[in-house]
Amino acid sequence: MAGTAVLGRLTWLVTKVTGGVEETSRVRTLLLEASGWQGHRAGQHLDVRLTAPDGYQAERSYSIASAPGDPLAITVERLEDGEVSPYLVDVAREGDEFEVRGPIGGYFVWEPGDGGPLLLLAGGSGIVPLRSILRHRERTGSTVPVRLLYSSRTLDDVIYRVEFDMAASGVEVVHTLTRHQPPGWAGYARRVDAALLAEVAWPAAGTPLAYVCGPTSFVEAVSQALVQDGYPPQRVKTERFGATGGT
Repeated sequence: MAGTAVLGRLTWLVTKVTGGVEETSRVRTLLLEASGWQGHRAGQHLDVRLTAPDGYQAERSYSIASAPGDPLAITVERLEDGEVSPYLVDVAREGDEFEVRGPIGGYFVWEPGDGGPLLLLAGGSGIVPLRSILRHRERTGSTVPVRLLYSSRTLDDVIYRVEFDMAASGVEVVHTLTRHQPPGWAGYARRVDAALLAEVAWPAAGTPLAYVCGPTSFVEAVSQALVQDGYPPQRVKTERFGATGGT
């Protein structure tokens, strides 16, 4: 049975786009229908493969944005020199097909039984797997308290902005804008560092569980600061992206 499950995750599945949501000028969420998809856990990712008419193929990994049990979705940020993201963000439309395989990853995942309180820290598009965790918490009726610190360049770069403005009960969302702040901005206006974490993070004495996702520099700085503040390293889970963020 285990071998069959692994084989299923490694099998490329033809996937149809069933809808899309423009999150920002550079970011789009795609709703997908993958025949044979076996489900996923909150925090996992998948691989996308595009095949050109001449047979050339390009593959990239993307975090799954949807909660387990919800329709499969990925949220993609366009990279100007990318081979896959420009197609997914600017070209793919309802009814178009490409291939995916997964789910992949068993480390950066959360289940209600893992407890909390949860400290979620995201830089830029690193918010995607954390959104899956938040939706999973809400969908399962978990009451684990959550504090999300989200670093973005500008307010217009905040992904899922409307959704976070209406955060579920027990979820506190804290924003910091690193490049530009609108008039009257009352949130933070600097990069995430030890001093900012000292103001926002759950006290280490409460044994919180932290998930950090974003560009490598962001993840390294934040995770190191948490450990220095007393968080056990095994309670700080990290996932690194190679693109943008609040840095």
